Amino acid sequence: MLRGGPFHLALRAALAARGLPLHRVQHRLAARGIKLGVTSLSYWQQGARRPRQRESLRAVSALEEILELPEGSLLRLLADPDPAPGPARPAARPYRTLMSVGAAVERLLAAMELPADGGLHSVGHHERVRIGPAGELRTRESQQIVRAHRDGVDRYLAVHHGDPGCDATRVEVTAYENCRTGRVRCHPEAGVVVAELLFDARLRRGDTYVFGYGIEDGTGARSTEYVRGFSYAGGQYMLQVRFDEAALPVRCHRFARVSPGAPRRSLCDLTPSGGHRAVHLVEQAVRPGILGIAWDWG
Repeated sequence: MLRGGPFHLALRAALAARGLPLHRVQHRLAARGIKLGVTSLSYWQQGARRPRQRESLRAVSALEEILELPEGSLLRLLADPDPAPGPARPAARPYRTLMSVGAAVERLLAAMELPADGGLHSVGHHERVRIGPAGELRTRESQQIVRAHRDGVDRYLAVHHGDPGCDATRVEVTAYENCRTGRVRCHPEAGVVVAELLFDARLRRGDTYVFGYGIEDGTGARSTEYVRGFSYAGGQYMLQVRFDEAALPVRCHRFARVSPGAPRRSLCDLTPSGGHRAVHLVEQAVRPGILGIAWDWG
């Protein structure tokens, strides 16, 4: 960070490495005769403002000493021009173009007064699905890295669509890393659940965030596929489907499609790994649309 910047990320990393809260940094600056508010320090590390005035640059020089950084390492980053704002993200694809029950999802979001575009796009997503002994979808776990494409984002919307017969009122959502569960709403007729996963911080544009959550279902009929819809291009996606030894498919394949009703394309057979009874796909840079794994029971 000190070599390549930008300034706000280098400052944030140095503060984290020293374990110094902003109010303690403020007190140490005051002891050196430098008056600087906690709000200004917060803006600096968020990238909302850059120090420019003589007194602010004096504070940055003092920060290098307080944070035990090489002399001039932060000031040098301020000599670089302001980073250009990133390109605007394209409009998010509506849920109805990604899911057969997209209209039901959009109605739930409208009732929760939430926008369809949550302000996040995926940098990396690892998803693990477990199929139970009756062929039912038992659980799925997600580990995600996201980036905010607007300021003020503080939550992610997890959407679960169960298999036919799913009892959406019995589906459980668990937040287990860097988030907590907020409102959970369901559409019983469509077998859909929408859950807020609330972050521990409010993100600014360009910030990344790592979080994980799980969903327990097991209420639907025998499953024959698992799919994931993507509103934006970019980011890595890994999907692993693990089968119970009492319910092993005779054939598995990965596929892609542009919309729920479109034909499957990019078909590729997958062979379950020996003792683990699992298949997976990895897409290094996803495209808008749908990716999935399907299987035949014979």
